[in-house]
Amino acid sequence: MSWQGELGEATSVGHAPDQGMMIWISITDLLDSLYGLLTGRCGNVSFIGADCSFSLTFRATKKGISVRGRSGPVARVGPAELAAAVLSAAEELASRHLSAVPLRDGVTHDYRSALDRFRLAALEVAGPRPTPTERQR
Repeated sequence: MSWQGELGEATSVGHAPDQGMMIWISITDLLDSLYGLLTGRCGNVSFIGADCSFSLTFRATKKGISVRGRSGPVARVGPAELAAAVLSAAEELASRHLSAVPLRDGVTHDYRSALDRFRLAALEVAGPRPTPTERQR
């Protein structure tokens, strides 16, 4: 997992001990945690990858959401920007690799459910889209 922003980078790649994680469970947990942040249910989220030591902290501030890894700050972004970036990456992961996970595996259902729920939150924080009439103005 790699996060890059204007303030730095946080990555699980190339560490000793290895920070490889159970990716489907980890991303499901990340989506569920960030859902709480984006919907205002919590102001801080600590994410730790399943079965590894990789971690990120997200804090809602007046200036946006700060993203921090163990090595320091990564980015400060608006809720809509964070939601769009995470949604895009989670959807791409699913479209490329989720078909390799057996349908009967509970992780498939959990991942899809978390992704669907997160997608709704991402649309909500993005705000209303202009109608065709409003775009023409």
